[in-house]
Amino acid sequence: MSTTVKKKRRWFLPDSPDVLGMLQKQAEITAQGMGAFADWAAGDASRAEDVRDAEHDCDEVRRELVDTVREAFTTPMPPEDLFQLSCDLDRVINGAKNTVREAETMGFPPDRATAEMAVLLAEGVGHLVEAVQALAAGRGNHHLSATKAADAAVKSQRNLERIYRQAAGELLEVTEFRDVVARREFYRRTSAISDDIVSVADRIWYSRVKES
Repeated sequence: MSTTVKKKRRWFLPDSPDVLGMLQKQAEITAQGMGAFADWAAGDASRAEDVRDAEHDCDEVRRELVDTVREAFTTPMPPEDLFQLSCDLDRVINGAKNTVREAETMGFPPDRATAEMAVLLAEGVGHLVEAVQALAAGRGNHHLSATKAADAAVKSQRNLERIYRQAAGELLEVTEFRDVVARREFYRRTSAISDDIVSVADRIWYSRVKES
């Protein structure tokens, strides 16, 4: 008499990759780079290389994140939100690197207004790091913390706008054409970086609203 042994089927769901951890790592490296950018804008030319290094490291993390999201069975946030958050963060550090490169090409150091705005850019990215850390921590109060940190990032950039407007107005009194061109380029680039920081904050808010 033969007996039939029934084997139990086991179903294994694929692991959910830690894409928010990758996004957090990208944000933290971006913050390090923006700290170096603020030091550079304040007169420490040696920090320019640290800005470039941060941009390179962020590119590597971003590539890993994008590849992982494409192959993941499931992600803790919609893939489009992860892609956009990573893309906007990438623009922030790229903007800092390009500003440094432009200054070196022109042979013109950043001025006081650029240094003041760079501090606020670094502050804004610091708040974005807090927001992404809260997203990675999970649901509940952590999501509320994420939006509060995003609000703080936006507020810091509103302060930057005031410095930008004042500095732009002061350009009317500058008679040296080369100085006007160089400063205007600095202000334009720092303003663009600020806009990208606000875009990251807005995307964090948008992703939370979709889940509410």
